[in-house]
Amino acid sequence: MIVYATHITPRLLYIWNFISHELTGKDVHITTDKNEFATHTGLCINYSQQRIQQNECWIKPHGLLFETNIQQQEIQCFQWNDLKVFFKTEGDIAFDIAAASFYLLSRYEEYLPHQKDMYGRFAHENALAYKEQFLHRPIINEWLLSFSQILQLKDSRFQPAKKMFEWLPTYDIDEAYSFKHKSLLRTFGAIVKDLFTGNFKQISLRLKVLNQKQNDPFDVYEWMDHLHQQYQLHPKYFFLVANQNGRYDKNILPNQPAFQNLIKQHSEKYSIGIHPSWQSGDNVLLLKKELESLKKIANQEIYDSRQHFIRFSLPHTFRLLIINGITDDYSMGYGSINGFRASVASSFFWYDLENESITTLRLHPFCFMEANSFYEQKQSTHDALKEMMAYYQIVKKIEGRFITIWHNTFLGTDKKFEGWRDVYENFVKEIKS
Repeated sequence: MIVYATHITPRLLYIWNFISHELTGKDVHITTDKNEFATHTGLCINYSQQRIQQNECWIKPHGLLFETNIQQQEIQCFQWNDLKVFFKTEGDIAFDIAAASFYLLSRYEEYLPHQKDMYGRFAHENALAYKEQFLHRPIINEWLLSFSQILQLKDSRFQPAKKMFEWLPTYDIDEAYSFKHKSLLRTFGAIVKDLFTGNFKQISLRLKVLNQKQNDPFDVYEWMDHLHQQYQLHPKYFFLVANQNGRYDKNILPNQPAFQNLIKQHSEKYSIGIHPSWQSGDNVLLLKKELESLKKIANQEIYDSRQHFIRFSLPHTFRLLIINGITDDYSMGYGSINGFRASVASSFFWYDLENESITTLRLHPFCFMEANSFYEQKQSTHDALKEMMAYYQIVKKIEGRFITIWHNTFLGTDKKFEGWRDVYENFVKEIKS
């Protein structure tokens, strides 16, 4: 496959490389030489203002890929092949699929002035995908499926690369235990709080757990291990290892032997990553310290991460990850609603829009997190299972990668999350039957 353009920009190279890998599994070849383009014997894509030859697929550029600034874009959506698209143009396809894909993948809109949510994150209500009601679809993958059919009509020799659907279960360990292995001060403070609020059942439960007469509600790791073994799952765990607690960082401290043993056990059986604390988002030195702690405990290098509370800002957070040696991040999704934040169910390299550079950080988007279903969308367990299954089917249809986030807290025995373990177990049974 060859792409002709009048000149090559970092944006153009980035997005056509992504498209080429999705369609062919190979790097793109872009040329500015019309003669080379005209004599090419394979599939030809002309990304310029005028048609060159009859056997090409011509896409007239919108212009976004040749800009070097960040500015408000005029976007009007319309229907094409039963799909919502934008950046209407001329040619063999009704819109500039490269520019539209770049706009969504680069998270262009997150660099523009926007409303923050209560946690200081990009509010999903700002997003084009939410406003135009395609947040629930990996629409870039769907565009590319239709595009590949057009390319096959142009050149019958073109065969899209075969892709393999995959489900990757991931877990965030924000609170390893509910009662066990916490300091005397934290335990005493919690009991006093329960006394003042009259929560005597909680006091009784805490004392039973501490006296080893009952299991800790969040200690569900053996059950999870059994599930993984039974259904041959290969999950990824993200551990929060903040060196001090805060309003949103409530895990056991990493100097606790019990927590260290938990991390070691999981690092020997599964792939693990860092779950950078809330505090590390405000203090650039903390991420390095937390990474050093996790590396030391697990006795291995750490290359994967996912932000706590899905709290990140572009480009600051991802630049910080790169500086600290992170190569793969799993934060691309919303912490307020389920769906496809970057409108894709494939991994992709992060493009630093301010620096106009292709980076080495690969982003792995998720589309379902049970905490969104419970806290934000206020779903019943029945509706959550239905939604999770729907996303599974959507991603399977386009042969993408379905990444889910669950927490040990939801899978345990805490009355607050009663029934949610069944949601997960029933989902696994359904797709593995």
